[in-house]
Amino acid sequence: MHALKKLIPKSVFKKLQPIYHFSLALLGALIYRFPSRKINVIAVTGTKGKSTTVELVNAILEQAGKKTAVSNTIRFKIDKKSRPNKYKMTMPGRFFVQKFLREAVDANCQYAVIEMSSEGAKQFRHKFVCPDTLIFTNLSPEHIESHGSYQKYREAKLSLAKAVLKSRKKRRILIVNKDDGEAIRFTSLNVPETYTFSLKEVEPYTSTDHSSMFTYEGITMHSSLPGEFNIYNMLAALTYTKTQNVKLETIKKAFEEYQGARGRMEKVTLRDKHPLRSKQNFSVIVDYAHTPDSLEKVYKVFKDKDSICILGNTGGGRDTWKRPEMGKIADRYCSRIILTNEDPYDEDPEKIIQEMRVVIKKHRPEIILDRREAINTALRKARKDSVVIITGKGSDPYIMEANGKKTPWDDAKVVREELEKVLRS
Repeated sequence: MHALKKLIPKSVFKKLQPIYHFSLALLGALIYRFPSRKINVIAVTGTKGKSTTVELVNAILEQAGKKTAVSNTIRFKIDKKSRPNKYKMTMPGRFFVQKFLREAVDANCQYAVIEMSSEGAKQFRHKFVCPDTLIFTNLSPEHIESHGSYQKYREAKLSLAKAVLKSRKKRRILIVNKDDGEAIRFTSLNVPETYTFSLKEVEPYTSTDHSSMFTYEGITMHSSLPGEFNIYNMLAALTYTKTQNVKLETIKKAFEEYQGARGRMEKVTLRDKHPLRSKQNFSVIVDYAHTPDSLEKVYKVFKDKDSICILGNTGGGRDTWKRPEMGKIADRYCSRIILTNEDPYDEDPEKIIQEMRVVIKKHRPEIILDRREAINTALRKARKDSVVIITGKGSDPYIMEANGKKTPWDDAKVVREELEKVLRS
């Protein structure tokens, strides 16, 4: 297939793409013998919160004694074995999903929790995956240039819900964020079991920069996850696992024990027992936020703090509309701003930064293209009780540069390396 693709002119291949991707999906299902028919498949989709919701569902199911498999932007896990996702793709192609499901079935996993993206749906990577459930977190503009319009992006997400409607599984379940503006488009599909969740169900709730708390059906849930958006993620996971007859006390315990996903509001310190750890009197947060909406939600959590924000704009050559929007948001919420490099691909990183810089009016941002240097500079500027917020990469394993160059990267790892230098000096 790959060799054949190279022989076909690009203009012709573009027209043949749907057939090409559909054929790959069918071939993968045939090779791995339609494994999704033999396991409970929970798909999670939306613009934000997918990876965390996958991890929360997994944490609850594991707390309930279930054997699980996980596939998301962060990692791939089958039972107790876990490895990082280094593909820079939520849903890798070339039969990956079918192979993953076959391995999960062979390991006697009862549940496979899979993060599904609009790009994956566009390329039919969800085809011939027989889902039991779709969890819809939210929808806001993203991947517009790839899909052609917001409407097409939305349709790609809806196609995942329609796959549940057409599924051969006995129980077909749809979990929908009722507070989202697109909720009605999902609930109107009339999936046999449709459940919604809303913040109104748990008012009054509290959310600080280090924890969240809410009461559900008389039981108070505590979590170390900060931010209102994480309450949404917890409600999505709770609503689904209730359909699996998991007790609320089990869910409560899972929330209390869950410490968060890598690169998602990750609090970074030096390792336990490190001799310099006690010298760190400020916070460092690493988060994947790479859309205006997600960036604003992160900054709101720390709106009352002295915040030093490091950001760039992920994805050179795509979604260029985001750049001024993210610059404006940083200008509104941050105390100090450092603009840096993320994933320029074949685009000039300085051009990307300038498209953000031009809209920043309140502050005079520093421009430090070297991401490590930017992190070091922010750590040196931090005072007692400051927060350094590093967004855009999260747990991404590479910085993607021109001519296909991939520089190995890990924001949290680099923070620890630079923290050690700063605290020692």
